Amino acid sequence: MHPARRARLIVAAVLVPLVLAAGIGIALTWPDGSTPSSAQVLTDVDVDYPSAVVTATEERRCDGIEEDRLADGTIPDTVPCLRLTAEVTSGTEQGREIQLWAPSAVTDGEVSPGTRIVVQHYPGTDGGTEVWAWHDYQRTLPLVAIALAFALAVVLVAGARGARALVGLALAFVTIGGYVLPALLSDRPALVVALCAATVIMTVVLYLAHGVSLRTSTALLGTLAGLLLTAGLGVIAVRWARLNVASTEDSYRLAQLLGDSGATSLRGIFLCGLVLAGLGVLNDVTITQASAVWELRTASPGASRRELFRGGMRIGRDHIASTVYTIAFAYSGAALPILMLLQLYGLPLWSTLTGGEFAEEIVRTCVSSIGLVLAVPLTTAVAAVVAAVPGAASGRHRVVEHAHAHGGPAPRAEQDGGPAPQADQDGVPASED
Repeated sequence: MHPARRARLIVAAVLVPLVLAAGIGIALTWPDGSTPSSAQVLTDVDVDYPSAVVTATEERRCDGIEEDRLADGTIPDTVPCLRLTAEVTSGTEQGREIQLWAPSAVTDGEVSPGTRIVVQHYPGTDGGTEVWAWHDYQRTLPLVAIALAFALAVVLVAGARGARALVGLALAFVTIGGYVLPALLSDRPALVVALCAATVIMTVVLYLAHGVSLRTSTALLGTLAGLLLTAGLGVIAVRWARLNVASTEDSYRLAQLLGDSGATSLRGIFLCGLVLAGLGVLNDVTITQASAVWELRTASPGASRRELFRGGMRIGRDHIASTVYTIAFAYSGAALPILMLLQLYGLPLWSTLTGGEFAEEIVRTCVSSIGLVLAVPLTTAVAAVVAAVPGAASGRHRVVEHAHAHGGPAPRAEQDGGPAPQADQDGVPASED
């Protein structure tokens, strides 16, 4: 058997069982549609969210409330407020004129006539009075336009590969929305759900964007190894640091809605988020390392595994440094409002960083970074072993001998658009990668 074919079989023998196990795991943990009984109160409230368009505004003076509290702790007797008149544009009440109060943070200049908003409608029950309240701005048009601009930029720059990447991204979000979230609400094992979903997502995304090849399969192996490392380290870190994971109002409310197991469930949800949060960066690092080793092999067909590994790691070290900054600054940017509050309150820095929400972010950042860093040498080592197999790294830049009966020209590198790759001596067609 040709070495390249043997390498493909070995890689497939490792990947196929992992992907099948993930598929079986999804089937076994598939949500049954149930939700915690304590969360039923949210679905029992009769409320609609129709769209509306503002037709008139009126500035008034209203009594001060808690959210109007000043920096010195006092609540003013009266504050400016804004009364809106709007026409409902969707739902059963379409065409009806309503009146409601705008939030205190919204000014007259931000809600001029013609502004599209979303309102809350509480129908009157048992003789009660119906209520119309502000919910949010209607952002459908700008968000769709921004998303289309993003998709257009990706397709224009990356071509068909970018289009396939967008399809993979859409399928990933379908998986998260259709499986991960319902499974977590159905109290399925969060870490199992995360690993199964991440494995399937990465398999689909990588092969869609980069094609079916040994190079892509090598990157997938490195990605799955990084995911397992991240999950394992996350379990150890959460227990060791004794994270309660209910440090914010939203997480505490979620724990209440999840019922008696809320605190335990939140730890699993934290680990699930930890695994999913690192998918994009991990995918970027592993595919880059695999591609780097493949290019090194193409440039130096006689390079040994050790030489390929060393060359790949020289690239990987630079990539690690920049990627770690990416993760750290992404979390810092998301936590910027909290950092500003800490600065204003003048709380002790060390005790603040080691408690509550900051402890979660530190664990999340460090564990994700460790998994990312360790995935680089793992992926590079696997890629060096596989790429060094004769014929494994042949493809679009493969060196082709054009021999003729009376002597041919010197070997040349086959470029895109050139002759189709020839089959090797055992009849195995040369793959793109």
